[in-house]
Amino acid sequence: MSTNTLSTETQIRLLNFFNDRIEPEEMAKTLRQINFTLALGVMSEHESLQYEIAKLRDGLYWLNELAETLNPYLELE
Repeated sequence: MSTNTLSTETQIRLLNFFNDRIEPEEMAKTLRQINFTLALGVMSEHESLQYEIAKLRDGLYWLNELAETLNPYLELE
């Protein structure tokens, strides 16, 4: 778990990104679609992805965490 805080500049860039470019919910949806596609590629043992499994595993986790932060979808109510 990272304890670093975002710089003011980074916070402003993120706010501008989500205010001007894409809604957080749409970004979360896109991240989930990418995550799904990558996971399918790994599960189907796509040859070029096999060399990067450790990186992909971490990447899939963090993409999902970001998607959940932007738009909680998997939270139980």
